[in-house]
Amino acid sequence: MAGMNLLVNSKKYEIDGAPETPLLWVLRDTIGLTGTKFGCGMGLCGACTVHLDGDAARSCQTPVGSVGAKKITTIEGLSTDRSHPVQKAWIAEQVPQCGYCQSGQIMQAVAFLTKNPHPTRDEIDQAMSGNICRCGTYQRIRRAIQQAATDAA
Repeated sequence: MAGMNLLVNSKKYEIDGAPETPLLWVLRDTIGLTGTKFGCGMGLCGACTVHLDGDAARSCQTPVGSVGAKKITTIEGLSTDRSHPVQKAWIAEQVPQCGYCQSGQIMQAVAFLTKNPHPTRDEIDQAMSGNICRCGTYQRIRRAIQQAATDAA
């Protein structure tokens, strides 16, 4: 057991635990932020996507000991009132069906739009290809990302 300091959603946490513990479980079980979901446990579905210093990362495959001083942002830290442009577009386009994958989808989209604020349809599809939606709302996801990009312009 090792003591680690984490900065999650601009709040400091001192965590005792094994450094090889996946960040996902620290976020959910230790800190209590359950918006980040467990999907496949292998980093293939994207349900567990969070930001590390603004970059999308699969928290199920990220050992907490590797995070260091990086700023961690979860879906709960994106905005307190769903006012982030991507969240607003998600609501406007009625993206969720079952909703399970949505926090990971949104976090992936936000990281992508931060780097590419004016994406093409193909760029959106490529950037989001690692995030699986079992309900198949991909067209609504794409429209929401396009909407968020337009609103931010």
